[in-house]
Amino acid sequence: MTDILRTRANTAHLVNPAAATCLTAANAVGNTPVLWIDRPLCPAGRGFWAKLEGCNPGGIKDRPALHMVTQARARGDLAPGARIVESTSGTLGLGLALAGIVHGHPVTLVSDPGMEPMMHRLLSAYGARVETVTEPHPKGGWQQARRQRVRAILDAAPGSYCPDQYNNPDNVAAYAPLALELLAQLGRIDVLVCSVGTGGHSAGIAKVLREYFPHLRLIGVDTVGSTIFGQPAGTRLMRGLGSSIHPRNVDYAAFDEVHWVAPAEAVKSCRALASTHHAGGGWSVGAVALVAGWAARTQDPHTRIVAVFPDGPHRYFDTVYNDDYCAAHGLLGSPTPDEPDVIASPSDRVVTRWTRCTTVHAPEAAGA
Repeated sequence: MTDILRTRANTAHLVNPAAATCLTAANAVGNTPVLWIDRPLCPAGRGFWAKLEGCNPGGIKDRPALHMVTQARARGDLAPGARIVESTSGTLGLGLALAGIVHGHPVTLVSDPGMEPMMHRLLSAYGARVETVTEPHPKGGWQQARRQRVRAILDAAPGSYCPDQYNNPDNVAAYAPLALELLAQLGRIDVLVCSVGTGGHSAGIAKVLREYFPHLRLIGVDTVGSTIFGQPAGTRLMRGLGSSIHPRNVDYAAFDEVHWVAPAEAVKSCRALASTHHAGGGWSVGAVALVAGWAARTQDPHTRIVAVFPDGPHRYFDTVYNDDYCAAHGLLGSPTPDEPDVIASPSDRVVTRWTRCTTVHAPEAAGA
């Protein structure tokens, strides 16, 4: 424990003290807790630390939403009172709705039919206007269709601004405070496990942590059917991780390995977390916990592993935690693997279950 206490003392000035009172909800973002996770995902004596980003008002993407808006205002890219327009599956939308309230900007969000009704209504309650595309793009899927609608809205509303979470470096920079929080909370960190969608939090956290721990291993967690790490595009049930486009914020060189996880495997992990640790979450949380548990079981017992849990369980009450929904999609009752398959390269074959690969490169470089 000595190294933990020493680092807490040395980095305490880098992390804002926990807010007892908040002038705005933005002051409640950050300083989220870490929770020890072990059985049933790991045997007794093994485990990992989970960074509970669901304790932010809206989730992990409160951080980049506020930072991207603040930086855009400082540069003059976003004029006072101008409209913010962005594509989202939900969590960034909550953060942008918060940023809009704090800084006085109307917000238009573009999503698709996969957005949960609860999320749609919540965003509307927060004052955001939500537009829904009805057809996927023939090559880029729902994400590309959403981005095209964003472009059309921007063209029709001069002065409006799109943060472009997929390619905006401010998205990555927003996670430096999260990395410093982990330093103060845990001291040494050996392995970081992150879901990958826009690529923001994996790139931003790892960059800062490697300034302190150059040998940190970064494990990326994707979903089957995602193109991010060189697999072909497919139907994706899980939201919040994965992509049908190639975001520039993904730092491919930073990853030591990648795991693809299937929906049934994530559901099983989510429900196990909820019933044993009261640490529920959505698809990303289930997938990340599955992989972090595997890392804790297979690496040296003294390895300190951190998994980032991007959100909480509430928006998934009618999907991950709904027996009827899960049964209708074949997510309950069938055996799920205890260990990942292994492939040498993302191009070896199309993966349909939990699979691991230690060859990570940008898909464009491989002709994907």
